[in-house]
Amino acid sequence: MAAALALTLAGPATAASAATASASATDPAGLREVLFVGNNWDGTADVVKSSGDFAGIGRIDVIPDRDQRMAEINADPIKWIYFQAIRNSVGEGHDQFADDMYSTPDGRSVVVSRPSFADVVSIDLASGKVNWRFPVSGYRADHMAVSPDGTRVAVSASTANTVHVLDIGTGRQLGSFATGDKPHENIFTRDGKYIWNMSIGDVNTALDDPVWDWTKGDRRITVVDATTFRQVKVVDMRQRLDAYGLKDFSDAVRPAVFSPDESKLYFQVSFFNGFLEYDVATDRITRTKTLPKNPATSSDRTTWVNDSRHHGLSMNPAGTKLCVAGTMDDYATVVDRATLQEGPLVTASKPYWATVSGDGKDCVVSESGADQVTAIDFATGRKVVSVPVGDHPQRVRLGHVRDDWTGPGGN
Repeated sequence: MAAALALTLAGPATAASAATASASATDPAGLREVLFVGNNWDGTADVVKSSGDFAGIGRIDVIPDRDQRMAEINADPIKWIYFQAIRNSVGEGHDQFADDMYSTPDGRSVVVSRPSFADVVSIDLASGKVNWRFPVSGYRADHMAVSPDGTRVAVSASTANTVHVLDIGTGRQLGSFATGDKPHENIFTRDGKYIWNMSIGDVNTALDDPVWDWTKGDRRITVVDATTFRQVKVVDMRQRLDAYGLKDFSDAVRPAVFSPDESKLYFQVSFFNGFLEYDVATDRITRTKTLPKNPATSSDRTTWVNDSRHHGLSMNPAGTKLCVAGTMDDYATVVDRATLQEGPLVTASKPYWATVSGDGKDCVVSESGADQVTAIDFATGRKVVSVPVGDHPQRVRLGHVRDDWTGPGGN
C-alpha cells in the first residue's frame, strides 16, 4: 500500500488547478482564453469570456450530424432502447447531447462527449463540421478529462465500465482501462503520468435507503498509469467512510478537487449536502462539512436528480476557498478551507457544476434550472454576474479559441 500511495503523490490536478495554471500563464500567440459551457439538452455549447463580465462570444452546434446519428439509432433496436432509457432516466425526459468538452491546444476545435449518441466528437470551430468521431464502448459517454499538455482526452464509457484515452487531434484511441460500475469523473495528475477515475454506480434506481446501498454497484476510485493504463491503486471509499463513522453515507464519489499541494482531496458523494476531505498520504478521511439544507427541498431522496444532492466543486488558486454547487438545495456558496465556514448562500437554480474563472478571482457555476452561468467572487462569496446560455448548462471548462473567433462561419 505504501508503494502505491507514493506513486499517487506525483500530483493529482483537477480542472480547477488547470484553471489556475491557465490563469497565471500568457495565452499562446493568436489564441484567446474562454469558457466553454455545454448545454446538454439542446446540443450546443456557449463560448463566453473567461473572466470579467463573462459576456457571450459565440455558440456552437455540437450535434451537426444529428440526422445521421438518429438514423443509426433508429435502425438498431438495442441502441434505440438505450437512447430512450437515457432520455427518460438521467436525462429527466430530455436527450443528453453535450456532457463535457475541451478545446484543442491550437484553439481550432472543441472535443465533446455526447451521452445520448455514445460518442466523442471533434468539432471544427471555424466551420462547425465534425473533424472526427469516436464511438465509446457500450451505450453512453460521460465526463472527460484533458491531459496537462492538452494532447490526450480521457472519457468515461458509463455503461461499459471503461475509460478510453484518445489523441485529441485525431480521435485515435491510445489505450483504455477498466473501472468500477458507471465511471464518472476523470482526473489527470499534473505531470500527466496518472489518471484517477471515480465510478458512481447505479444512479437510476429507487433503492436509495442506506439499507439498500449495496445494490448501487461497485463504486471506487481507480488510479492507472496514463501510459500503460495498468492499475496503480484502488480506493474503496466505503472502507474510509466506515472508519470515520459515516456508515450511512454513500460511497459514490462525485465531483472532486485537489488542494494546490495535492495532499488533500475534497469530494462530494451521492445524497449528501456537503463534502468531505481525504488525506492522500494517510489514505483516510480527515474532515467532513455539512452545508445548510433548503427547507423547500424535498426530503424524499428518490426525487433528487441522479442521486445528487450537491454536485459541483472547485477551489480558488490560493487554495483558501472552496466553491460548492448545492444542486438540489438551489444555492452555491464559498467555503473557507481552513475553518470550513460557509459564506453567503447565493441563490441558484439547480447549479450543476463549479469551476474557476480564467483570472482565478471567481467561481463560475452552471445554473441548469435557469439556463445561465453565474460568477461568485471567491473573496466575498457574493454574486458578481449572471449570463444567459442554452438549455440545461452542465459542464463549464476553460479553453481557447482563435483571437478573431466569433462563432462558426463568423471569421
